[in-house]
Amino acid sequence: MRKALFWIHLVAGCAAGVVILILAATGVLLTYKRQIIELADRRFRAAPPSPGAPRLPMQTLIAGVLAQGARPSAITLRADIWAPVEVALGRDRTVFVNPYTGVVLGEASPGLRVFFEEVENLHRWLGASAERRAFGRAATGACNLACLLLVCSGPFLWWPREYSWRRFRQIAMFRRGVSGRARDFNWHNVIGIWCAAPLAVITFSGVVMSYPWANNLLYRATGNAPPAQEERGRMRSAPPSGTVSVGSDSIWRQAERQVPGWRSIVLRIPPSGRGPLTFSIDRGGGGRPDQRAQLTLEPQSGRIIRWEPFSSYHSGRRLRAWLRFLHTGEAGGFAGQTIAGLASAGALILVWTGLALAVRRFWRWRKAPPAKPGAAPSLERVSPVPK
Repeated sequence: MRKALFWIHLVAGCAAGVVILILAATGVLLTYKRQIIELADRRFRAAPPSPGAPRLPMQTLIAGVLAQGARPSAITLRADIWAPVEVALGRDRTVFVNPYTGVVLGEASPGLRVFFEEVENLHRWLGASAERRAFGRAATGACNLACLLLVCSGPFLWWPREYSWRRFRQIAMFRRGVSGRARDFNWHNVIGIWCAAPLAVITFSGVVMSYPWANNLLYRATGNAPPAQEERGRMRSAPPSGTVSVGSDSIWRQAERQVPGWRSIVLRIPPSGRGPLTFSIDRGGGGRPDQRAQLTLEPQSGRIIRWEPFSSYHSGRRLRAWLRFLHTGEAGGFAGQTIAGLASAGALILVWTGLALAVRRFWRWRKAPPAKPGAAPSLERVSPVPK
C-alpha cells in the first residue's frame, strides 16, 4: 500500500507540478493584495471642512462621474471621515470622490490594479483569454485537486515505520551539510510537514470553489439544499424592480441605519440598470464573513426585500463563506494571510524539490544495469526514501 501510494504521489506531482508551481507563485504575490492597494490609495484623503461636517448627498457626489458618461458598477462608502467615496467603473477603473465637495480626486493606482488583476487571472485560469477561459479554469481546478491529493498522501509517506523522537527529528528538521538528492529529500519532507495543515485548508477550499459538485457536496453534507436550488427560491420570492436609482440619499441612509457600527458599505449596481439594490455592509476589515451582511432594497420605494446577516445563514452557507476567506488566509487577519503566504511559498519549494527528486530517480533508472535473468527485482527503483 505504501509503495502504491508513493507512485500515485509521484505521478500526480509530475503531471500537475508546473501548474501547481504557477498557483503557488501567484498565491504568494496575492498574499497582501488588499493591504498593498489600501496603502497605495491613502494619498486620496478627504479632510472634512469642519468637525462633524456632513457628507453631501450621494446623488451630488456621483454627479461628476455620471457627467463624464461613465457607468458605475459599484459604489463604496466608508465610515472613516477621511475616506473618499470609491466609484468603480467596471473591473479596471476606480475613481475617488471627495465626500464633502463632490470633487473627483483622481483615479486609483491603475497600474497596480491591472497588475493584481493579471495575477488573479493567472491564478484562476492560467491567464487564458475569454474564449479559452473554461479550459484554463478546468486545468487549475484539476491541478488543485491533484495538489490536495499530494498534501493528504504526503504524511503517510514520510511518517516513519518505527516511530521515535530521534527519527521524527531527522525527518522534521533541516539537516546541515547535505547536498544533492539528500538535501532535496530533506527539504521536501521538512517543508511538507510544517506546511501540510495550511496547504490542506487552501487546497480543499480551492476544490470547493473550483467544482460545482464539490460545492454542492459541502451543502448536502451539512443537510442543506445546494445554492442553485436556494437561488431559484430567492428569485421566485423577489418582486420585479424598476430602474436603479443609486444616488437616492434615503436609500443610503437606510443601509447605514441597518447596521450600527458599520465600517464600509458597498453597492453593486446591476449591469442592466434595472433590478433590486443589494448592499454589502461590513463591520470589520473585509476578511471576516461573520461581520458581513447583505441588504436588498426595492429601488423606488426603499422597501426591504431581503435582510441577510451572517446569523441568518444556514450551516452550509456559513461554512462556504468561511472557506472563501480561509483560502486567502484573510479569515485570520494579517497573521492568517502571512501563514497562507508562507504555505504558498513552501509549495513552491515542494514542487521544485519534488520534480528534482523525480528527475534524479529517472536518470538513476536509465543508468541502472539491466537485471539479470532470474534475479530478484531491486527495490532501489521504487523506494521513496533515499539511502
